[in-house]
Amino acid sequence: MTEQKIIDAGFTLAGNYPEADPVAGLEETLQLFEFAEEIGLQVAGIRQRHLERGVSSALTFLAAATQRTQAIRLETAVVPLGYETPFRLAEDFGTVDALSKGRLNVGVSSSAPHGALLRHLGRLEEDGDIDAYVLISRFLEALEGRALGEDIYTPYGPQTPRVQPHIPGLRQRVWLGGGSARSVRWAAEQGLKVLLGNITSADNGDAFETAQRVHIDDYYAHFAGPGEPAVGVERVILPIDSATADQRERYTAFADSRHERTTQPVNGHVFQRDLFGTADEIVDRLLADPAIDGRTELRVALPYALALEDYRQVLSDIRHAVLPRLGWAPTASALASSSPASTAA
Repeated sequence: MTEQKIIDAGFTLAGNYPEADPVAGLEETLQLFEFAEEIGLQVAGIRQRHLERGVSSALTFLAAATQRTQAIRLETAVVPLGYETPFRLAEDFGTVDALSKGRLNVGVSSSAPHGALLRHLGRLEEDGDIDAYVLISRFLEALEGRALGEDIYTPYGPQTPRVQPHIPGLRQRVWLGGGSARSVRWAAEQGLKVLLGNITSADNGDAFETAQRVHIDDYYAHFAGPGEPAVGVERVILPIDSATADQRERYTAFADSRHERTTQPVNGHVFQRDLFGTADEIVDRLLADPAIDGRTELRVALPYALALEDYRQVLSDIRHAVLPRLGWAPTASALASSSPASTAA
């Protein structure tokens, strides 16, 4: 019997679309969420991207996804707090979690991408250049339902002034997107779960796998609860077993274009080499990955700008030819047959 190396698995993507037809790309992304649920994946995540032809409002998109899925966990991967008002963001997370009937993973980060371009559209002016971790702390307080003052009177009668809807326990489903020693340690000390990507800081010049393992060990050593610690790792995985000749050519070009950045550190950060090749090759690399330790949740980071049939092929190969060999099992509520033929694009 294969030793279990991956407990839960899912994917994340940016939800790209044509400039003149955003509805087409957004609809295809919703269809991919449905497909992921059908084949038994546990998590479907959406990136929040600004100034790009991708999903710029992760929670708006996931609100739609709650109505197209029944069981799969829905994840923001991640919402950068740099431009958000913590209280308003907490209201949106509460609303979407209520619509999903408790299936939301609250993924946030301390980053502020495109800062020079978006600064004037960001936080309330009085916040200025406030530390992002202070913003996250305010966000966590809002999710906890802390009262802002004495009861207020509403058409429904007196109510405690706090985030509504208030979802007890939602704070325990907060995942912090990290990659630095500070972010990982802070997440642990606050009792948050942590999402780690395919780029990480390497203070000692370590290789990617070694550096990320150091961060994971530090997280577990300093986790303070409440709740249980959890680590999700992103891996770019492109299996070619069932790919067409055209798909193989495009996937090869994609992997080749990203290889150079993995050869040496860049500004103190190291990148992981994409997992590209046959299922056998990918399984071997995952079995040797020190971050895949039997407690890890896997997030397949899907490349930008692929077509829906490409994404379906990638996820289907991973689900049928890779994950079972790592001790993973699909959700019991998977709606489709486990036969590869029934899930092919």
